[in-house]
Amino acid sequence: MTVKQALLAGVVLALPAVAQAQPVSGFYVGGAIGLNWLSDSDITATNAGLAGSSGQATFDYGFAGVVSLGYGYGNGLRSEVEASIRYNYVNDINGFGRPRNSYFSSGAAQSWGVMLNALYDFNLGWPVSPYVGVGLGAINQDYQNVRQTATSGPVNVLIIPGSEWALAWQAMIGASLPLPEVAPGLALTAEYRIMGTEDLGLNSFLFRPTGRTPGTATVENLNQSVLLGVRYAFGVAPPPVAAPAPAAAPAPARTFLVFFDWDRADLTDRARQIIAEAAANAQRVQTTRIEVAGHADRSGTPQYNQRLSERRAQAVAAELERQGVPRSAMVIQAFGESRPLVPTADGVREPQNRRVEIVLR
Repeated sequence: MTVKQALLAGVVLALPAVAQAQPVSGFYVGGAIGLNWLSDSDITATNAGLAGSSGQATFDYGFAGVVSLGYGYGNGLRSEVEASIRYNYVNDINGFGRPRNSYFSSGAAQSWGVMLNALYDFNLGWPVSPYVGVGLGAINQDYQNVRQTATSGPVNVLIIPGSEWALAWQAMIGASLPLPEVAPGLALTAEYRIMGTEDLGLNSFLFRPTGRTPGTATVENLNQSVLLGVRYAFGVAPPPVAAPAPAAAPAPARTFLVFFDWDRADLTDRARQIIAEAAANAQRVQTTRIEVAGHADRSGTPQYNQRLSERRAQAVAAELERQGVPRSAMVIQAFGESRPLVPTADGVREPQNRRVEIVLR
């Protein structure tokens, strides 16, 4: 697979699907480091005296690092400028007419440069937000003392030194995990990317006992990287603090009315039924206080009606106690004729005013 074919496949993989964007608004910064695999590079050298002009360089796994400054548009789209570096040691340089086991290889390849990226975040309702992106920029590929040295016979060394800038492109796919509990706008990122350049033309030198022969070497540059990093978006508000649940409204008070005959404080059968119902309710629901308030109509003197309302309240309280309600839970009061249920003139007999109110709170 050629460099251009591999990168075209990566771009196709990175095309966004239809999904709701996870909005990232405003400026952000990011950084990531990870593993870089520099693909085998076919090399064509033009030095006179080589037994063959074609060879191939293979590389050990190396490292990659990127830093970026970007801007999110609030609809899933982001754009950023990125600086990157990649470094891999040479594993082997074979070919150029030399049989295996007749040479050793050394050197390293370093890429660094600047890219402009366009990315798209997806909102799939997951804890992480997947994203894809593509980029275009310029990369400097630097071959640092890359050489193939014969292990026997006269000195015979092929060296490919130097560097060259080239147009570069990349495709990436990754996911971010927001960490609002650590800091608003902070997220962990993990991604895979493929980055390549046009073929590069570097200098090459063949050293032999007869002297140095200069030439050129055409090399490839295709990188695959797996990166872990962090991203911080500026101006992100902290997550809202859940409002405390409103306190439960107190249960509405229940009132039971016990009526009396004129000038009487003894309980009728109906009165005992009402008191029994009040006692049952007091024991069934959570009650903090039981108020027992006696009243009288205005058919007697205020002083007499006050004492009459007290006797009525005590009679009801005694029956409540007989029904299982402790006296300590009751507040017993008497209001005489001062709080009529039905306002009347002085001296008027009103049945609804001859009462005891039992209030459960």
